Amino acid sequence: MNPSTPAPTAEPGHWDQRYRQGADGWELGRAAPPLEQFLRNHPLAPQPPGQVLVPGCGRGHEAALLEQGGLMAAVGLDFSGEAVAEARARHGPERPSLRWLQADLFDQQALAAAGLAPGSLSGIVEHTCFCAIDPGRRDDYIATVCRLLAPGGWLLGLFWCHRKPGGPPWGSDPQAVAAQLGQAGLVAELWEPATGSVDQRQDEWIGLWRRPFSPGGGGSAPP
Repeated sequence: MNPSTPAPTAEPGHWDQRYRQGADGWELGRAAPPLEQFLRNHPLAPQPPGQVLVPGCGRGHEAALLEQGGLMAAVGLDFSGEAVAEARARHGPERPSLRWLQADLFDQQALAAAGLAPGSLSGIVEHTCFCAIDPGRRDDYIATVCRLLAPGGWLLGLFWCHRKPGGPPWGSDPQAVAAQLGQAGLVAELWEPATGSVDQRQDEWIGLWRRPFSPGGGGSAPP
């Protein structure tokens, strides 16, 4: 492949086809159990109110989970139109507490036009987006997270740290993930092997990070 040619997985059409064919083996038919357990029961779980982004939301299970019980106001984002259409069909149309957005996470102009400006988010929930993008773009992913989060905002992530060759889903090393996020300035509150993962996902790690306030910035952190 010509180095200047985007990988197929970087094109929305590739993912549209996978959704239409049901070739999305990551689909659980529900929110990831470790994330659901954390958000509902963990003492460190962020609390409402706040606008939370779920990048690479797929069929929207995590975004819908955030809305359930008034946990959070959520924005489910995916650059696959097929994924967004299925999320709407499963979880309902847009409403104040749940929005669906078809856009590229790395398209700053499109995000800003949709109200996702720098510092506009209280939180971001990561599940299967980090492992779906080319590993060479992970620094871009983390930079986007840091740009969108308000000071004191949080990143809650369930990372699939398998060591199988190839992808997607691309594997990760837990220490490398923690180092990348730390080097970007995010502060870890939790980073540990996940509990409650489905059988085929026994290499998941769950973490919670905060974007710190600037020195002398003052104020209090979003919940």
